[in-house]
Amino acid sequence: MSADEATRVFEEHRGYLTAVAYRMLGTLADAEDAVQEAYLRYARADLGEIREPRGWLTTTIGRICLDQLGSARARREQYVGPWLPEPLVGAGSGLGPAPVTPEDRVTLDESVSMAMLVVLESLSPAERTAFVLHDVLGLPYDEVAETVGRSEPACRQLISRARGHVRERAPRFTVDARQQSAVVDAFLTACTNGRLDTLVGVLAPDVVLRSDGGGLVSGVARRPVAGAENVARLLLGVAARHPAFPWTSQVNGAAGIVFEGTGGVVGVMAFTVDGGRITEIDFVVNPEKLSRVRLHER
Repeated sequence: MSADEATRVFEEHRGYLTAVAYRMLGTLADAEDAVQEAYLRYARADLGEIREPRGWLTTTIGRICLDQLGSARARREQYVGPWLPEPLVGAGSGLGPAPVTPEDRVTLDESVSMAMLVVLESLSPAERTAFVLHDVLGLPYDEVAETVGRSEPACRQLISRARGHVRERAPRFTVDARQQSAVVDAFLTACTNGRLDTLVGVLAPDVVLRSDGGGLVSGVARRPVAGAENVARLLLGVAARHPAFPWTSQVNGAAGIVFEGTGGVVGVMAFTVDGGRITEIDFVVNPEKLSRVRLHER
């Protein structure tokens, strides 16, 4: 295979690999670095021995992400407040072409929600890598075991443990795009009107709000806030102190809200909706994670 042909083959999988790496690492910058490293390894490999490029690249990106997760975990433990992933804003989510098969599309779409990525943050690097490779991408146990450097029986235990953590902590939600959009619109109207009772009515009684550290929006909690009235009062207080232009957009594959201030985008909200009410809100205000969000076209 020529160098040009190798590059062409790799580029066919770049969007898919970025999508996989984002689910493991939580930011596009880290995902793109991992994909570039995968390209370098692919270019150095004996291409004549690679019968299935997608499988080889999936295993390779898994190993790279596993290495990166170790150092990323140490950095995130020192983060101010909860660490939230970088939001993907817009219908295309910035991840390039969809995976090859419809089955992969469904699985990857479900695994990219902000709330699910927060759950994946609670796993160890090996658990997260193994879970994404096996339960999300469908790689067989023996290939996952080779990727994470464990025996196959140990790998099965690793995935089982990760699956249990995800099942225990995964958010409840309704997969209904119209309902999600309607609830987010009602939430935005209630916030704009400043009506506490109306806003409380849109929130589930046990709703949880998480917001990450840093950013231009002060007053956002550094610890998760629970309860409809507590969350509503906090949000209305932030809105009163920080006027911004809000607009709805796709955020990690579902209806969310982008907030623009005079200096640009100052916040992005992702929502989990179940039974017609909001059960979780993830509010990203760190400017480093908002730098890719485009301004609203007016």
